[in-house]
Parts: sequence; C-alpha cells; structure tokens
Amino acid sequence: MKSYLLFRLYGPLASWGDIAVGTHRPSYDHPSKSAVMGLLAAAVGIRRDEENKHRELAEAYNFAVLVNSPGVFLRDYHTAQIPSVSSIKKQKHIDTRKGELGVEKEKLTAVLSSRDYYSDSLYTIAICSKEEHSEAFPYPLELLEKKLNEPEFVLYLGRKSCPLALPVEAKIIDCNGLKEAFDKVEFKCEPLLRLLKKQKQARLYWEGEENGLIPIHTIMRRDLTLSRKRWQFADRKEHYMMLELGE
Repeated sequence: MKSYLLFRLYGPLASWGDIAVGTHRPSYDHPSKSAVMGLLAAAVGIRRDEENKHRELAEAYNFAVLVNSPGVFLRDYHTAQIPSVSSIKKQKHIDTRKGELGVEKEKLTAVLSSRDYYSDSLYTIAICSKEEHSEAFPYPLELLEKKLNEPEFVLYLGRKSCPLALPVEAKIIDCNGLKEAFDKVEFKCEPLLRLLKKQKQARLYWEGEENGLIPIHTIMRRDLTLSRKRWQFADRKEHYMMLELGE
C-alpha cells in the first residue's frame, strides 16, 4: 500500500508559467511542479528567501496532475507607458516611476505585453513521498494535508491575480497505485462543478514509476525548483497518458 495526498485546484483564472522571453508571459496547459510546490510551501509557511526548504520540498515528493477540465485559453494584454530609449540614456539618475516619465510628452511611448491564463480549469493533484525521503523529511503527508486545508499564507493558482474559488479539500488516500487513488477519492465540491466542460478521457501527467501506468510519451520539463530567489529551475521527466476514471 502507498499513501497519496490528493487535492483539487479550481478557480476562474489560472496561470502556470513557462519559459518567458521578452514581453510575452505564457502558461503551461496544466500545473507545473514548481507552481504546486510553491503552493505547498505557502501552505506550510515557507518564505521565498528560505532557499533550502524550497529545494528540499521539490526534491522530496513525486507529483501528478489529472486535468479534469482543461478550461478555456485566455490572453490578457497590458500596456505600460515608458520613455523612449534615447530619453532614458540622457537621464543620469532615475529613482522613481515619476522620474522615469519626467520627459517631454512626445518622447513617451508604450510597451505592449501579454499574459496567458486558463479560465474555469479544474485539476486534481496527487503528491506522494519519494521512498528515500519518506522517514527523514520534516513534512509528512498528514502535516501537508492539515496545512493545505488551513494554510499559513494565501494560496494562488500560479499568480496572485488567480485566487482559488473552492476549498482544496486535501485528503490522504491509501491504495496500491496512482490510478486507484484517483478512482477512490471523493470531493464534497463535486456537485458545484457539474457545469464544467469535462471529457470522457482526462489527461494525466506524473513523474516516477507507477504500477499499471504506461506513458504515451515522456517529455522533459524545466520546472524543478532550484532557487526561488534567483528564479532558477532544473529539468525533470514527466510522463503522459489519457486516463478513463472509474473503469
């Protein structure tokens, strides 16, 4: 038997990050490990500058996500007023936003940036301890379960502008494998989510070895937290398959 910590993530908007270049801030189409580990860190009260605790948290657990409802893709556009490049070069010291914009109006320009979100998406997350960390790690699944239901810091779906719309309902399931855990878990909020667009088959992403699960493919994802302060991440292997629950 193996213990899994399962919980639900649902909100009007979610954004799961990706490699960002320039003015575009993309989002994965399902929660990244760094985002979920950040959510766990917020629940137990780990601050951003506690580098070692973040790294230990990311390395101690295997992670899986079931996409119950993919949601609708949404792109939001932002504009910001900035001085021209030539104007910035002429300014010796800029200490404030007011000082940055203290040039002639005709020398002001604007930059357009975009941020990607998913609207009305629903995910079931599963966490299990890696065998080599099961006894020594300071955050047993029972503690994570309690803290997710009564978090120290506010929980978000990737961005501070993306709050949760329903309780996560964290609970521990003891079973023989990941698929059985998803089949057995029951959430009180399920009746409220009947209007969401759900598919007969759901996408399942996981890491590590799981009995009875044969991946369609395995990809490398750069979302294993190395440093929250410097915003650095390492690669990890993520498996993928389509899963029909209740069979």
